[in-house]
Amino acid sequence: MGPVRCTPVNDDSADLLTATRRLRQCVSELALPLDATGAAAARVDAAALVRQLDDHILPRIEHLDAPALVVVGGSTGSGKSLVVNSLVGADVSRSGVLRPTTRSPVLIHHPDDTQWFSHTIILPGLARTAGHEQFGDDVHRELRPSSDRRESGGQASTEAERRSAAPELRLVASTAVPEGVALLDAPDIDSIDAANRELAAQLLAAADVWVFVTTAARYADAVPWDFLHQSRDRGTPLVLLLNRVPPGAMSTIEGHLRALLEEHRLLDVTLFGIDEQPLADTRLPSATVAPLQAWLDRLGSDRDARSAMVRRSLHGSLVEMLDRSAAIADAADHQATVTAGLRQIADRHYQQAQSDVRDAVNDGQVLRGEVLSRWEEFVGTGELLRQLRTGIGRLRDRVTGALTGRARTTEQLSGAVEGVVEGLVRNHADAAAAATLAEWRAHPAASMLLDRAGGIEALHIGLGRSSPKLAERTAHLVRDWQGSLLELIRSQGAHRRSTARFLSFGVNGVSMVLMVLVFSHTGGLTGGEVAIAGGTSAVGHALLESLLGDDNLRRLAAQARTDLDHRIGALYALEQQRFTVVIDELGVHAEGGAPLRAAIGATRRELK
Repeated sequence: MGPVRCTPVNDDSADLLTATRRLRQCVSELALPLDATGAAAARVDAAALVRQLDDHILPRIEHLDAPALVVVGGSTGSGKSLVVNSLVGADVSRSGVLRPTTRSPVLIHHPDDTQWFSHTIILPGLARTAGHEQFGDDVHRELRPSSDRRESGGQASTEAERRSAAPELRLVASTAVPEGVALLDAPDIDSIDAANRELAAQLLAAADVWVFVTTAARYADAVPWDFLHQSRDRGTPLVLLLNRVPPGAMSTIEGHLRALLEEHRLLDVTLFGIDEQPLADTRLPSATVAPLQAWLDRLGSDRDARSAMVRRSLHGSLVEMLDRSAAIADAADHQATVTAGLRQIADRHYQQAQSDVRDAVNDGQVLRGEVLSRWEEFVGTGELLRQLRTGIGRLRDRVTGALTGRARTTEQLSGAVEGVVEGLVRNHADAAAAATLAEWRAHPAASMLLDRAGGIEALHIGLGRSSPKLAERTAHLVRDWQGSLLELIRSQGAHRRSTARFLSFGVNGVSMVLMVLVFSHTGGLTGGEVAIAGGTSAVGHALLESLLGDDNLRRLAAQARTDLDHRIGALYALEQQRFTVVIDELGVHAEGGAPLRAAIGATRRELK
């Protein structure tokens, strides 16, 4: 079964939320399984885009009045958690010399904003802890792990198991954070743990505002600037905190940093600095973080400014997301082109197989060997040819006796025809399968497709040869075709007085004569076979012409040949289906990125 299609909204029924939901549906359903050009990057970007839609864009469109999410990010050892703890006035986030320190993100919010974060309105993809840890007014309650994260004994049995568990969003309520603002301490962007790096990127993409912490020794590193470019491209408001500045060096370093920000087109950045200094009870002195605390308080108290900042961030994230979506649609186009090409490879080889069998039928290759021998037995060739000189009436009598009295010979002739046709069909089917597989193996994007099929040697159907059921199907095909010949004769002679006469020859006998007549061309025969085939053709033609008339006979023979060709084509379609099923299971949309582009267009219209 193919993938569910996304259905972009119509202009007259869309709103921004509906259009963005449909776009999310299109991206999430998009299959990019082939190792084609740009596919790996597009898969990563599509997954990140869906997370951004789920974590930030869709919740923010639905809840513009939710608290502003301020994500604190930065490099390993930059002092993020120390800054957060110092702002809150309590050790809410782990800090220290061991790396990484921040494994699970910590979200600190005002107690009156609990309803926004205890459920999955914001960051719905992260599990919550069962309770809240509350700071302020001397109230404190320890967090306990949520039930869905507990081991059977109530906690993870080993440190390794705890580390491998999916991250939780650890919630902390504190009056040190103003109402309307939430502070989230994210893992390190350059953590030695890949899962931590991915989570940090995910959380920064979900932010309404970034507080990016760097140090005097690390502010020029490449990794932080890659993230700062993302902030610029998304239009996310940025606060840059320069930490651990040597005493007396703030002015010089700040000047250089501002020059770098201008060079990188990061012009609207709020900059704070903190000198290197001794800690007071494991935290920075309150006066040191007071400017940043005042900025947070202003953000919380000015509802209009906060709303404008949130809307600016949302708009920028949507625009940047739509631009990235266009590149994903391009990758989907390429996937559709590749799969269409793979289908065409199979189409070409199986169409060639049908053409080769058609040629073999038309040039008389079927009517040779055992088939020719059985036909001689069937009609008594020598005697019958002599009767041609004495008139059609005596010929009819002679053939009538042969057709009605030799049922066993009829079966033998039918079996011989089945064997020859089955051999032709199988041989060309084997050639088509082998050629298709060889061309697929040589295709740069098809190796993964074959791996998904379980490996060629492991396939019980054996893609490199015809299917085990082909012989049985071909036998049925020939028998069914033979049966259809009588129906053709009935329809051609339905309004002739001769109908009763030719039906008196017997079902099998008449169909055998017509069948041999269809095959009795001499292009593929040599020597004595030509003479026999010529006589065969004359006998069959004379008999059926006497029953049906010359025009009807020509029309009937052409219909019979076309019918056989169609049946062989249908049989090869079944054989080819073994290849197309492998492609279908990939789930690649034949229309490529077109549905996604339509959803992008609908969302852009609503964004304006």
